[in-house]
Amino acid sequence: MSSRSRSRPGTTERGLPVRLSAYLGAASLAAAAMVADTGPAHAQQAPAANKGSVGWDTYRDPSGLTQLRGSEQSGQFSSFARDGSNDDGFEGTYSCLRNSERGCVIAERAGAGEISSMWFTREPWGDVTGTGNITIELDGRTVLDAPLIDVVSGRVGAPFVWPLVGNAEDSAGGAVIKVPMPYRESMRVTVQNNPAFYHVDYRTFADAEGVQTFDPADPAQDVIDRLRRFGIADPKGPAEGAQPTRRDFSVAPGTAAPVAQLEGPGQVNEFRLRIPQVVPSPRVVDDGRAFGAGGGSRFDAAVHPDNEGVRIVRRFDPQVADQVAGLSVNGAPAGEWRSGAAEPGGWGVQAIDVPPEITAGQSTVEVANRFVSSSKDVNEFRYDVQSKVNGEWVRTDVLDVGPAHPGEEAAHGYRIDNSVFAREKLVGRYAFPPEQVTASEHLLETARVRITFDGQTTVDAPIGEFFGSGLGEFDVRSMMSSIDPGDGGWYTAWWPMPFNRSATVEIVNGGGVPIDGMTAEVTTAPAEATENTGYFHATHKRGNTTPGQDWNFVQAQGSGTFYGVTHSMRGLIPPQTNRHPQQPMSMSQADEAANQRNYLEGDERFYVNGSPSPAWHGTGSEDYYESGWYFRDGTTFSMPLAGNPSHEVNGDGCQYDCTGAYRQQVPDAVPFNDGLVAGIEHGPDNDEPGDYSSTAYWYGGKPASQQQVDEIDLADPRSREQHGYTAEGETTAPLTSTFEGDADDQQHNGQVASATGPIRFQVGLNPDNSGGRLTRLADQAQAYQQVEVRVDGQPAGTWMQPLGNGTSRWLQDSFDLPPALTQGKDSVQVELVPVGGAPAWTAARYTVFGH
Repeated sequence: MSSRSRSRPGTTERGLPVRLSAYLGAASLAAAAMVADTGPAHAQQAPAANKGSVGWDTYRDPSGLTQLRGSEQSGQFSSFARDGSNDDGFEGTYSCLRNSERGCVIAERAGAGEISSMWFTREPWGDVTGTGNITIELDGRTVLDAPLIDVVSGRVGAPFVWPLVGNAEDSAGGAVIKVPMPYRESMRVTVQNNPAFYHVDYRTFADAEGVQTFDPADPAQDVIDRLRRFGIADPKGPAEGAQPTRRDFSVAPGTAAPVAQLEGPGQVNEFRLRIPQVVPSPRVVDDGRAFGAGGGSRFDAAVHPDNEGVRIVRRFDPQVADQVAGLSVNGAPAGEWRSGAAEPGGWGVQAIDVPPEITAGQSTVEVANRFVSSSKDVNEFRYDVQSKVNGEWVRTDVLDVGPAHPGEEAAHGYRIDNSVFAREKLVGRYAFPPEQVTASEHLLETARVRITFDGQTTVDAPIGEFFGSGLGEFDVRSMMSSIDPGDGGWYTAWWPMPFNRSATVEIVNGGGVPIDGMTAEVTTAPAEATENTGYFHATHKRGNTTPGQDWNFVQAQGSGTFYGVTHSMRGLIPPQTNRHPQQPMSMSQADEAANQRNYLEGDERFYVNGSPSPAWHGTGSEDYYESGWYFRDGTTFSMPLAGNPSHEVNGDGCQYDCTGAYRQQVPDAVPFNDGLVAGIEHGPDNDEPGDYSSTAYWYGGKPASQQQVDEIDLADPRSREQHGYTAEGETTAPLTSTFEGDADDQQHNGQVASATGPIRFQVGLNPDNSGGRLTRLADQAQAYQQVEVRVDGQPAGTWMQPLGNGTSRWLQDSFDLPPALTQGKDSVQVELVPVGGAPAWTAARYTVFGH
């Protein structure tokens, strides 16, 4: 396959593909040039005590990612198989918590919190039409009641529009809702029909201070505008006093080159690299459209208002010969696309430089193409738009055309006349010499980004994976990072990185060849770090998967917040080894004699604060990356917070089948007070071989923010007596069972008490606490155990546990005591009153932590 670029009148020859980044609705384009800031339409609230940013403020001020979360907790409802099998939704066995008059309840909580993210898929290929209506109730009020397919397709309207929502075309087999929906007292999510596979990620708060219930009438247009710039511009916007430091340098093998030596206090707001000797990975999967005689296409694109000219780059399929189309910008002729003779098997790339007088002073332009002639039709797969600013080309917009990008097309006002085909998937290659591709992949794996803050090295990861791609130079477009594999393209990270005294940014060459002609730019701004500010970490690891053990992204100590991962999965399943014929198969599996992607059957599991019960338990690897059906059998995609930029098969450094994916948990971060283990299975039984690598993004480096201060062992009469423990209607029984998750093959023995009446006990606290946490070890054989909690006679909220599991019956869950009821006290009286109609309340042990 070959890459094609031709020099024609009005065009600029370019030999490399140019990566694009989808964003920007037509209404927002004028205010969203790459370096411009739309500015928030609403004043940002200061983070509430013991909470991160709530609601839309999570997106409005990403600098808040650095602040630790106090007593906030994160959890997930999902359809994972409670019996430990791989039936995570194929039969819908575990997809309903309960059934109500409205349908299947899939998430339900009491107390203050936030629905932060939702994902669904079902057959065929992620079309969720069969799920019917979704109903979301917050604080007793219905805030959404509409067909799920309409919601994820953007037909309900703002704020439920792309990219805050996406359907199975946008997300390669998954359907997502990324609208944060806070609530003060309760939430419930119900779908009309069994949804098959789903996740609902949520946050819980100890109190409702600073929490405003989600208002569906607020379109949050400023958030939509900001997110539609993903992969193009810093989501934090420009910072006052920001100063860029740029350096050109080379790095000899086995040495480290300092990029920037910074003095604090301050914050790194942007870090970017340019590596001329790296070539893009040749295998690119894309979809596109074509127009015939008398037809054409048009779309709106953002350009820099101070541009000295604009360059438009088109990716096309050159198998169709003699394609000729006229290009106009704002109605003025700007050049002609000409493909030349047919050249099957590769991608074609052509660029046209638009005369400066057409675009000068503009921030939005209309790009139009009109059919002139062709042996068949004129096709288009992707457009990059670049603006020349101060003599340098910068990317200011991207439009990825095709039926797999409906949200992106609509946001750009894309129209096509006399459409003659809409191709869903074309696998093409660029003709880079294999030795250059191999050398580039080796460089991106062995050269590392190393950053030291205040004397602590917290970032040490391969360049490729740090910026979003561990399998080579692939097009990465996400909210917090970007890789542009075009000529002069940058690798960019926008994670805020605060420091107090100093920061050192280095590139370490761990390979055997020099790295020449690199350029780095680090932009810093004044910032004040507090004791609640975490250091940015990028934690890398690589190795072979271990049978029976999750692949751990990170095992962190102390307190912090986990924000996601870039994950490179190199499956090592040889052909013709379908070793799990009894497992339910996706459509792609059913068509193949062997399933070399069976490693994707692994579920994510996150354990917080040493709990043996996972706070998150997912349904599959591509599901965690918010896609479905093995990424629709290898269809790559990019959304702001999740994507699958790369899929390699039997070549380009991949022995069998390899997948590169990212997930950025900006709205659904996982806070921890005393340690985190975040990992993922590799195969349905954690048994498929693989060469895995990952880079996890998190903030921390702080001591544990919770301390155990008391414990009641209900099997110990003396412990009961010391705490004045009483329970009405109590019975006790032994329990031998397992916990869910990675240790579901390890039996635990204990004595469980069940009570149908009020439970009372006294527990100790530290007087200087900022709240307390009551943790229960319980039997979850019966779902929907529920009690009203009182502290020293004052209502503290409802402790409700909708989960149930008759196979792995042990469960540890927690209830946060509001600071207003615990501060200044060295002990409190706790009363738990079972709610009428609920099953008996169970517990083997209560542990008390002070914050």
